[in-house]
Amino acid sequence: MDFIKLNIRGISYSQTQVGAYALILEEEFGGRKLPIIIGNFEAQAIAIALEKDLTPPRPLTHDLFVNFAKIFNISIRSVTIYKLEDGIFYSNIVCEEKDGEVIEMDSRTSDAIALAVRFNAPIYVLKTVMDRAGIQLEMLSEEEEEQVQQALKDIESELSGTSPKGKEELADYSISQLKQMMNEAAKSEDYEKAAQIRDELEKRQSDNE
Repeated sequence: MDFIKLNIRGISYSQTQVGAYALILEEEFGGRKLPIIIGNFEAQAIAIALEKDLTPPRPLTHDLFVNFAKIFNISIRSVTIYKLEDGIFYSNIVCEEKDGEVIEMDSRTSDAIALAVRFNAPIYVLKTVMDRAGIQLEMLSEEEEEQVQQALKDIESELSGTSPKGKEELADYSISQLKQMMNEAAKSEDYEKAAQIRDELEKRQSDNE
């Protein structure tokens, strides 16, 4: 199986969901981004690990896991995102015991990445997952940009709240319109919105299979 190495580009505050964040992963060699919607606690756990000078007064759950692992000579070799199903990313944590035995553990992607940062372990995604969910910024013509801007204005009110209505309204747009909207969202680095549109496209693809 082919895997692509990812780097953490950053965490952005969600403009459409209170208490939600978009974790932005980027392929090491290429321009595709992989946005993953995470909660407040998960965002905090990753952000604290990224900010080396920021130390909580008491160990967080992930810090406790790190201390536990170090005491028993367990290290994390890598994290792999291997599946995307119904908008949910599935991941494994690849661990190595002191005797060299390698063990894979199923994990929520946000937890796996929070630990990867603490262990300085690489993050990989299965190529087929990246091909399906990665967002590639493409160049648009001036006319297409105007169309995208108008489309975004039309749905801005629908995507600005937490009610399910905003997501349902995406069904009113064609696949080509959604792709243009996703591209424009990525261009403005609103990856949380881009991820919502991507999930709608993914849903349609699954319904047609």
